[in-house]
Amino acid sequence: MTTVARCLTIDQALFLRSVLDGCGVKAFVPDELTAQTDPVIFMGSMNSIRVQVSDQDAAAAQTILERNTPPAGS
Repeated sequence: MTTVARCLTIDQALFLRSVLDGCGVKAFVPDELTAQTDPVIFMGSMNSIRVQVSDQDAAAAQTILERNTPPAGS
């Protein structure tokens, strides 16, 4: 598995997963249960919620995310 994004909130991670899934790339949020159960773990820390895809889909996923997510700060 390759991490293609790191998010500060579970909502961001689930949004990115749905974007990837909608484009035919199966994505996973391995930290989903932890982030939903105890989101404080991820707040204001160095931890982040990972979005992962299979190694063979990593390049396609990066391209999809670059084209379908707004730039940081917008």
